[in-house]
This record gives sequence, C-alpha cells and structure tokens, in this order.
Amino acid sequence: MPYTPILATLGYVMSPDGARVLMIHRNARANDQHLGKYNGLGGKLEADEDVLAGLRRELHEEAGIDAVDCVLRGTISWPGFGKNGEDWFGFVFRIDRFDGEVMERNPEGELEWIERDRIMELPMWDGDRHFLPLVFDDDLRPFHALMPYRDGQLVSCRISGREQN
Repeated sequence: MPYTPILATLGYVMSPDGARVLMIHRNARANDQHLGKYNGLGGKLEADEDVLAGLRRELHEEAGIDAVDCVLRGTISWPGFGKNGEDWFGFVFRIDRFDGEVMERNPEGELEWIERDRIMELPMWDGDRHFLPLVFDDDLRPFHALMPYRDGQLVSCRISGREQN
C-alpha cells in the first residue's frame, strides 16, 4: 500500500545572536494532542504551496514574522503520529533570520524564546530529543529520520544522512 502521509513543515527560529530558539508552549486548548509540550512552529502544507511557501505562511500565521533565511535541516517520517493514528511527513527547517516582531501568543499557546542549551529540559515529544541536536549543529548535510509512533508513544528512531565517510 502506498505511503500517503500528511505533509508538514516544522521550523526553529533563531534569535539574531543565535543563542535562543523560538518555541511554542502548547497550553491554550484542552483538547490539543500537544498540550503541555514545547514545539517548533509549522503545520500542514496546503495543496497550492511548496514546502518553503508553507513554512513561511505558518511562521507568519503563528508568530507574525516573515522568514528571510531558511535552511532545510532534514526530513522526518512519523507513521502513526496523528491524533487518530495518521501518518505525517515533515520538512524541518532552521530559520536564521526573520523580519517582524514576534507575537506573544497565538490560539495554540505562548511563544517563548528558549536558550538553546535549555531546550532538552523542556517537555516535548520523545522523538524531538533525537533530532533537535541535528537542527542546531554545524553539519550542513541534511538528516532523514523515521520515527514511528503508536498511541502517542515513540516506537523507534532511525536517522540517516549523517553517516561518517
């Protein structure tokens, strides 16, 4: 059977000095699958947009900013991740430069600047702990991950594209 995941973007916006990352604390909706967790910004692609256009739209909607310098850091396949077991496939970006003033909150929760060295202390999805160091490192090669979930729990994690030569 063909794999037909929901396509999405996930972006990590860097502060101008590179020391902090803009995260959303999903604390606004009681029925939110992500309730209480910290995430990057992003969401589903629309049929009439490419991944960069989708990322830029989501950043504008969720944070009120316009992405200027976006770097594709990798891709992740999340079979079974959705609220009802849907499969997701994400394009993960680091945003090194943006225009505009960051909103304080949006309908999903509060936007917070988090020190990079504190990110792993935050409540987040288990899979995020595997790929986030790759988003912020200096290796220019993209990573590609497979992270199946079952009933909201990470089943396994496999990351390729960063093997040593």
